[in-house]
Amino acid sequence: MNRTPPSVGWHLHPQLAEDTHPIAHFTLCDLQLMDDANHPWLILVPRVEHAVEWIDLNEAQQVELTREISRASRVLQAVFRPDKLNVAALGNMVPQLHVHVIARFREDIAWPRPVWGMATAQPYSPEELVRRIERLRAALA
Repeated sequence: MNRTPPSVGWHLHPQLAEDTHPIAHFTLCDLQLMDDANHPWLILVPRVEHAVEWIDLNEAQQVELTREISRASRVLQAVFRPDKLNVAALGNMVPQLHVHVIARFREDIAWPRPVWGMATAQPYSPEELVRRIERLRAALA
């Protein structure tokens, strides 16, 4: 994974740092795992200072983000075989640009509604977190 250094002054938003675990560094984004065992849920965060909206990225960064969303989606598809993938960049609670990629199943706790606000997040146990991260990193390799 060819990692581009973050923009000067870039840092992961404190809420994302609290709610996620690092998986990998892509060319543009940090790939994080949401700490919610209810859903296989990845978050891509472009390392671009002050990026709030998609349009805050230049054209090359927008293209790269699209590639990285596709890569994260393919990993979730390969590892979990979901019925559906949800991809969203909302940013209503955390202003830093970030993209959610969530594997959804017809039998999941929120189906067919969005995952937000449907159930209390269930943090991974330490053992399950290690297994999940290892499995995702192996699929990325």
